[in-house]
Amino acid sequence: MSRTVAEKRAAFRTLHASGCFMLPNPWDVGSARYLASLGFSAIATTSAGFAWSTGHADNHVTRESILGHLRVMVEATDLPVNADFENGFGEDPGGVAESVKLAVATGVAGLSIEDSTGDPKAPQFPIEVAVERLKAARHAIDECGGDTLLIGRAENFFVGVSDLDDTISRLKAYAAAGADCLYAPGIQTREQIEAVVAAVAPKPVNVLVGSTSDFTQEELAALGVRRISVGGGLARAAWGGFMRAAQALAKGRFDGFTDAAPGKQLNAMFLGDE
Repeated sequence: MSRTVAEKRAAFRTLHASGCFMLPNPWDVGSARYLASLGFSAIATTSAGFAWSTGHADNHVTRESILGHLRVMVEATDLPVNADFENGFGEDPGGVAESVKLAVATGVAGLSIEDSTGDPKAPQFPIEVAVERLKAARHAIDECGGDTLLIGRAENFFVGVSDLDDTISRLKAYAAAGADCLYAPGIQTREQIEAVVAAVAPKPVNVLVGSTSDFTQEELAALGVRRISVGGGLARAAWGGFMRAAQALAKGRFDGFTDAAPGKQLNAMFLGDE
């Protein structure tokens, strides 16, 4: 029996109340349904993975394309979907609010707002501007019913501003502005993670692990992390396999198919969804 949007959102909020859960990032319907078959409790979109699947670079996809993708992903499974909504697709707080309302209407259970600008010379909004944009997102969600989670992202380490103190100052300000969950992609060390978790407690923290790591889920849970996402990691893994196979073909070889999934297994898996 299919879960309603309200039921998905309620389940997503419950996941953030205690413990530590894995939040993998599919990039299309097939990858979403496969993750659901493995028993994950929720999924998150990846702006990078979706962009690559459409032949674009990350952060070079239109708002309309992202909204269409969100609707498709929400309908793909009964799992709650967290939206990677980049910086809110708005030039000012009013524009962010308008975009967030459109995102909420797709049925997502959560959405993240970054403080990145896309300008290499000034890669992050000033903290006071970023706070106003997040407040606008919070108000928009509340106007729509208030049950979609808002995730505040400090992009410092992602955009080359590896300043932990500023990262923490931003996350604390975003928490005060109404973010339900906080996220600083790019922090990696035990000390960084512990500092972020302590700074915004008791609000939950998302940690990104998009490549091989010495941490396990159990160890991150022990540090107080509430959820773990992988960003474009799964999409990059898939692209890696495809590129190796394609490059072998270009040289007249077929050994790139060695680890290919059996077609019968894939057909059987997706027949079960019909």
